[in-house]
Amino acid sequence: MNWRSHIRQAAALAAALRVRLDPTRPPHVGVLAGNTPFFSAVLVAAALSGVVPVGLNPTRRGAALQRDIDHADCQLVLADRASAVDGIAAIDVESCSFAEELAAHADADVEFRRADPDDLFMLIFTSGTSGDPKAVRCTHEKVAVPGQMLAQRFGLGTSDTCYLSMPLFHSNAIMAGWAPAVAAGASIALRRRFSASQFFSDIRRVGATYANYVGKPLSYILATLERPDDTDNPLRVAYGNEGAPRDLTRFARRFAVEVVDGFGSSEGGVSIARTPDTPEGALGPLVGGVTILDVDTGEECPPGVIGELVNTDGPGQFRGYYRDPDAEADRMRGGVYHSGDLAYRDANGFAYFAGRLGDWMRVDGENLGTAPIERILMRYPGVTEAVVYPIPDEAVGDRVMAALVLPDPADFDPSAFAEFLSRQDDLGPKQWPAFVRIATALPRTETFKVVKRRLSADATDCDDPVHEIVRP
Repeated sequence: MNWRSHIRQAAALAAALRVRLDPTRPPHVGVLAGNTPFFSAVLVAAALSGVVPVGLNPTRRGAALQRDIDHADCQLVLADRASAVDGIAAIDVESCSFAEELAAHADADVEFRRADPDDLFMLIFTSGTSGDPKAVRCTHEKVAVPGQMLAQRFGLGTSDTCYLSMPLFHSNAIMAGWAPAVAAGASIALRRRFSASQFFSDIRRVGATYANYVGKPLSYILATLERPDDTDNPLRVAYGNEGAPRDLTRFARRFAVEVVDGFGSSEGGVSIARTPDTPEGALGPLVGGVTILDVDTGEECPPGVIGELVNTDGPGQFRGYYRDPDAEADRMRGGVYHSGDLAYRDANGFAYFAGRLGDWMRVDGENLGTAPIERILMRYPGVTEAVVYPIPDEAVGDRVMAALVLPDPADFDPSAFAEFLSRQDDLGPKQWPAFVRIATALPRTETFKVVKRRLSADATDCDDPVHEIVRP
């Protein structure tokens, strides 16, 4: 399908939605769909008409999903058959009746409304790993600026094909995938849902030169069997955030691809970009008003001390939460944007991720971040993923527990692991995991984030093998 036809279809969709929507209420439309041309058409319709898409997570169910729909003031929900959820009222966008409805508006004028940069383009929910998701206000500026910036940065143009396999209800797919393609006039190849085994088969088949990712996809692709023609592919750039530090170089080398990993969130208040001199494992240099503050005193943390990542210059690209003034005020308390992310800096000003504030463990009177421990555990041979989280203990407050993902859980030797830990000079005595859960998979969101609160709730009472790790 060419862009001209796609935009005409979006104009018909915009006209059909305008007939259905009550003009006295916010023009918000929920979308429960995979990565399909229809979802992209909804986004184009938003630019044409001012309709506001609300990305809905199809893994949420029942009252939780209905809560998101109601909170975002959705007048209606559009759903494809693969994403529809029982008990949620929705329009079947693959039905004959809806096709007839669109056909009635096939001759709708293609006319883009004049939009103010701060006009609402879309509502995108946060992942909700630590509570109910919040609806982030994504304005036209917030989508257009990164789209133009990334298209220019990577030299994307009409001859490029951008491969989108991250879910379009998430900010990464919109701002790092769809928007750069639109800004460049590039082709878009959509995969309904990410597949590690099919990633490079798709890349070769469609001739994709650019792909976006968030979280663990690079690690999953690296776990596939190596092939002698791995470097024989058209992909030039893989751009994303939260990739496992050790896998960025491995992915680039194995597939002959430039990997650019940044740090940010749906809110956009703090953004950190890697530079060529960024040490392995670091997020990048702290620049502008982005710094690390002590969560108790509000003072700037010296090198090596964990604190909260903040933006003292103000909100950055954060444009608020929809219908959540308390959460918005908490983010911007004191005129400073508070990310809720923990980090520390080295002597050269490079930042290292240390976990989320909600992950912070209080062990025998000391606050500990989870990410530094996870980086140490990833050194253990055979570990493909390490997750650290607290479990309650009446004596010390929290005890440190880890979940390790291994190809064969039967290969884990608790004594050998304890010996390994004892040789890690940068593992403090209070960081020592008291228990280790050996898993083949971990609970995740649709954007591959581990749901740590579920692991903490399980503690040692779970179906996976759990080993107590005794210090030698």
